[in-house]
Amino acid sequence: MSGEFEDAVNMTAAELERWLKTEESQSVGQSDGGESVGHESGRRIVELLRKKEDEVTDDDREHMRKVVGYVHRHLAQRPDGDVEHTRWRYSLMNWGHDPLKD
Repeated sequence: MSGEFEDAVNMTAAELERWLKTEESQSVGQSDGGESVGHESGRRIVELLRKKEDEVTDDDREHMRKVVGYVHRHLAQRPDGDVEHTRWRYSLMNWGHDPLKD
């Protein structure tokens, strides 16, 4: 896996899987009435984290680049103050990054 992806995704597959089941996780993100883009991405990230290097496809690598881009853009928009219970943090966590773990 790419180093950038490993840097951006600081949650384990198990942590992310647990998080995606929470109400907070499902309450954020853009959707068309169904599952949000970030939540869907989170499920895909769990799969990626569980894959062996030689199982990773070009499509997987493309999604990994998308994840890195999202995490970098979102981190640059960090709000002031305590972020523990913010939609900003919840959105990042759907993409596999918990800013409180840094």
